[in-house]
Amino acid sequence: MVRLLWTPQAVEDLHAIFDYISHDSQSVAKLFIEKIYYRVDQLRRFPLSGRYVPEIENPNIRKLIYKSYCIVYHPINKNKVRLLTVFQQEL
Repeated sequence: MVRLLWTPQAVEDLHAIFDYISHDSQSVAKLFIEKIYYRVDQLRRFPLSGRYVPEIENPNIRKLIYKSYCIVYHPINKNKVRLLTVFQQEL
């Protein structure tokens, strides 16, 4: 199974998302972060399941979408995926 490696930036992003949502409701914020983790967990079985990121001219960088958030990652090899950042897309 693939090992997920969270960069400090990605962890910081999740904390910021939690803090922002928790101003309205901590339970909703917790659930939202859990759902992001659940979405990312699919990379353990399907590390190439995300889309390419056209803004980055590197075919090895991919993204998953959860609601209006992008989860950007780099499949390092068949055993490791590095989560780079999580951010809200502009609509």
